[in-house]
Amino acid sequence: MSELKISSNEAPRWVTELNSPPAYKAPSSKNVFPDPPGYPSSQTSSRKKDSAKDAKAAQRKAPTPEEMDTLKVKKAWEVALGPIKGLPMTGIMMYMSGNSLQIFSIMMVFMAFKNPIMGILGTNQAFERFETDTNKAKIVQVKLAYVLMQLVALALGVWKVNNMGLLPTTRSDWLAWETQREPLEHAVPAL
Repeated sequence: MSELKISSNEAPRWVTELNSPPAYKAPSSKNVFPDPPGYPSSQTSSRKKDSAKDAKAAQRKAPTPEEMDTLKVKKAWEVALGPIKGLPMTGIMMYMSGNSLQIFSIMMVFMAFKNPIMGILGTNQAFERFETDTNKAKIVQVKLAYVLMQLVALALGVWKVNNMGLLPTTRSDWLAWETQREPLEHAVPAL
C-alpha cells in the first residue's frame, strides 16, 4: 500500500500538461520524422502540384476541328443509344405489371408511347449541339439510329398493348364488319 501512495502536492504529469500545454513549435525545415511513403509534406506536394499544373498547361494544346468533330460524333452516338439502355428495365416492368387493365399498367403503356413519340419529335433538338458543317453526314446517321431506337421502344409499347388485348388482332375483333354468309342449301327438319 505504501508504494501506491502519491504525494498530495504533486499532480500527475498529464494534469499539469493539460492545464499548461507546451508552447507551440513551428515546424522546422528539418523534420524529425520523414514523411510516410505516399504522403509527402504539404509544402513539397503543393509545389509539385503547381509545377505539374504548369507543365500540363504548357503541354496541352487546343484540339483541332477534326478532333472536336470526332468528339462531338462520339457524344452524339451516346445520346442516340440512350433510349435503348432503358428498354430492359421498361420491358421487365411491363411484364411484371400484368395484362389486366389497372392504373399501373395503363400508366406504363402511356409512358411507353409518350416517351418515344416525344423523342422522335425532338430529334433535331437533341442533336443540334453536336452538329457542325463538317460532320452533317455523320450526324444524319446518328439521327437515323436514334429514330430507330425510339421505334424499338415504341414497339415495346405495342407489344404490351397487344398482350393486354387492346389491339384488334383476332377475327372476333372485327365481327361488326363481317357480313352474314348466304347459305347454299337450307335444311328443314322432319317432323
